[in-house]
Amino acid sequence: MNALENIKNSLIDRILATRNERLLDAIKNIFDSTQSEEIIVLSTEQIEMLSMSEKDIEDGKLVSESELNKRDSKWLS
Repeated sequence: MNALENIKNSLIDRILATRNERLLDAIKNIFDSTQSEEIIVLSTEQIEMLSMSEKDIEDGKLVSESELNKRDSKWLS
């Protein structure tokens, strides 16, 4: 996986984990302001990852933002 894909996947994970509506609105505004007619083609792995994420959401396999922050802190120390 290249650096760009790592950044995208990291952002996807953080977006899915957050409950901060203001943050999500800000991200949406950034995308809206930079929107172009560019067609984005997802790799097979990205499509599979999104499908897996949707299944996790349907199955209630979620982690709160505060729990994610605790895990990050523990992992980083």
